[in-house]
Amino acid sequence: MTVLLVEAAAGELILPRLTASSESPHEHQQNLLLSRIITNVEKLNEAVMVMNKSLQEINIQNMNVELVAQMFKNYQSNVLFHLEATDNLKPPS
Repeated sequence: MTVLLVEAAAGELILPRLTASSESPHEHQQNLLLSRIITNVEKLNEAVMVMNKSLQEINIQNMNVELVAQMFKNYQSNVLFHLEATDNLKPPS
């Protein structure tokens, strides 16, 4: 049985690939299974890359929400400070 390495780009998984010159039906079956595994790992890698891109876009969108929340928190803190400083802070009714 001859084992070849599948070429991969940086960061990708390298899996062994068996050559077609198998000597038994079991080796042929293993070749088929390894081929399916490699195909599925490639598809999974593509799906994870798409998901990462989507998550990056979501994080960029969330930065605006985070900015507004921080601005509101600062505004609320400034209002409270001003009301306390001018003795205009009254208990809620």
